[in-house]
Amino acid sequence: MVLSRRQRRRSSTRQQQQQHLIAGAGTTSIRLRRRSGMASDEDYMAFLDKANKDLGDGQAAAAAAEAQRSGGDKFSFKAVDEGSAVPATIRDVCKKEVYVSDADEPFEEVSLKWTGEGGLPDEVEFAKLIQHWEVASAKIEIMDPTDWDPKGRYSAVVEAIREASRGNDVRVYRVQLEPSLETVRSIIARPRHNGQRPTLVPVYRQMSSDLLTPSAAYLKLAAARASSDYSFLFESAATEQVGRWSFVGAGPRKVLTTGGGDFGPETDPLPGLEAELARHVVADVPGLKLPPLTGGAIGYVGYDCVRYFEPRTARYAVRDVLAIPESLFMLFDTIVAFDRYYGVIKVIGYVAVPPPGAKDEDLVSAYRKACAVVDGLVDVLDAPGLDVAPQQPTVTLGRTAQSNIGRDGYEAHVRRLKGHIERGDIFQAVPSQRLSRPTDLHAFNIYRHLRTVNPSPYLFYLDCRDFCIVGASPELLVKSEEEEEEQEGEEEEEEDKNNKAEEEDQGEVTRKKKRIITHPIAGTVPRGSSAAEDARLAAELRASLKDRAEHVMLVDLARNDINRVCEPRSVRVDRLMVVEKFSHVQHLVSQVSGVLRRGKSRFDAFRSVFPAGTVSGAPKVRAMELIAELEGEKRGVYAGAVGYFGYQVEDGGGNVVDGAMDTCIALRTMVVKDGVAYLQAGGGIVFDSDEGDEYQETINKLGANMQCIASAEEYYHRLQKQRQDG
Repeated sequence: MVLSRRQRRRSSTRQQQQQHLIAGAGTTSIRLRRRSGMASDEDYMAFLDKANKDLGDGQAAAAAAEAQRSGGDKFSFKAVDEGSAVPATIRDVCKKEVYVSDADEPFEEVSLKWTGEGGLPDEVEFAKLIQHWEVASAKIEIMDPTDWDPKGRYSAVVEAIREASRGNDVRVYRVQLEPSLETVRSIIARPRHNGQRPTLVPVYRQMSSDLLTPSAAYLKLAAARASSDYSFLFESAATEQVGRWSFVGAGPRKVLTTGGGDFGPETDPLPGLEAELARHVVADVPGLKLPPLTGGAIGYVGYDCVRYFEPRTARYAVRDVLAIPESLFMLFDTIVAFDRYYGVIKVIGYVAVPPPGAKDEDLVSAYRKACAVVDGLVDVLDAPGLDVAPQQPTVTLGRTAQSNIGRDGYEAHVRRLKGHIERGDIFQAVPSQRLSRPTDLHAFNIYRHLRTVNPSPYLFYLDCRDFCIVGASPELLVKSEEEEEEQEGEEEEEEDKNNKAEEEDQGEVTRKKKRIITHPIAGTVPRGSSAAEDARLAAELRASLKDRAEHVMLVDLARNDINRVCEPRSVRVDRLMVVEKFSHVQHLVSQVSGVLRRGKSRFDAFRSVFPAGTVSGAPKVRAMELIAELEGEKRGVYAGAVGYFGYQVEDGGGNVVDGAMDTCIALRTMVVKDGVAYLQAGGGIVFDSDEGDEYQETINKLGANMQCIASAEEYYHRLQKQRQDG
């Protein structure tokens, strides 16, 4: 299929256009300038002739047939003036390739620049419009907003583009991921001082999230991968604002469990998890700004795994009432990430790097495979009218919860622990009680209501095949972040120089440091019915001697935990006893952090902090011994950790380092199994604790989840009755 003279003349006309101005919303305008092109019409005609010759009639026809078969989505673009036919298209105003095949270079590329108010300099380049010589179509590629949008005007620019895009229908074809195949080649070929090549290269497509929620995306993916019984949804709603990232995954490539019997060995789950994640190294792609999680292990470590970390706690036999794994992690190579700040979705996968000596065709095949996987997820998310709501059985109202020990049993635990405090065995301990609440609700319908009645920094839903975990935790357990460079004192500077010299002697490039962070929470009051009452209760919490004493004790415990794996002079209290407001309660919250010591890993940090002092006590080991003796049952997920560990990654210097880690304490968490929701809560006992007050505190903590179940049952019962009545 040779390009016609008319097509070439039309393209030549476009090539001669020097500037287009598209009217935007308000004072915003978008300027399109030609960045590069042919010097003359003759040059351009010669280019087209060479392109036709290189491609050949057969290949061109095949490309056209592929375009027709793969279809495409219609999008609109309004030409600037009568003589302009710029074939610009917008797919959800995001990074999306629109080439009909992965052939050669585009003949023209123009910069999209934004001029307007808001303190931005004139002609800030925020996107590129790329036209391809094979087809009368193009792409608009929005650059990472963090590179050009310090004032947060991204939404205004997006709206201006959308407003300008109403008009003619054109077709868009997807073939190429971000980064391109050529970029992936260069990343793999890059020399590395340690000789270790990456095994995975991250790739992604980006789409708008304006018509899709994380819950809807989860249901679509879970339905599309119904052959797998494992899936997850992680969201974040920080105290009084929405958190930035949400993550969705379904159909893991592998599931790791521990706990004995069918669940695997009774052993420390961390070495096996660390070894599994160490099998892969994710390449560093300069300029590719991705979320903290692109793939890895998502799941939980149950509280009872502490017996592998602190053997003294294992001497008390405990009953396994729930019969679930002590730990469970799903391994994912594809992740759907929602960026709430910029209103986009990043569908992320990996190119599996062929072994050294493999042919280039192997890399091309791996790249296309990654493209197909990611495109398959995009198609699932794009599918309109897909009914994926979970099937909800008929709901019976009026069911009640049953405690495993009751009021008398809990108050007896409090008295026993106060006796140990008086004798000097411990300073504090955190006993708990568990409620069993029968329900007909689908576990995801519980989650849908929980995220509205109890928004929290950590919202999660894990389908673990035989049971589900539904949670809204307020408390970070431990996470790692890249340490920001700061001006240090003379001693720190000298130590840093020595470390750098040692690395250079070993032929290593300086590694970026990791900061380990934990958030102790202790001290609770309810939310007020008015702003004035809210402020009064917060002031009472700050002034409470009991709550302050308990909180300082736990901050000191967190400092000790962090100090065991971090550089001693790096450990600090970043925030102390700040009142944070949640949907139903207010908490005293602090932040303790430190720089991870050389030779220590994120798993060392996790093991040092786990379980949190806020769910065990102080001194921690002795408090846990007493808890095991008193409770006599496995806690399961409760008071353990829920979160993720990413694959190993390359840092900017080519070193292989630990990937991301972000875990929360499994509080305000339910295990739903065989038609029963299991809820558990505890409270910190100190020398002057009142037994009745402590019992009531556990009931108050369980209140949000109990209310969630009851309100969800009423909603679905009412909905079912309306349908029956016609």
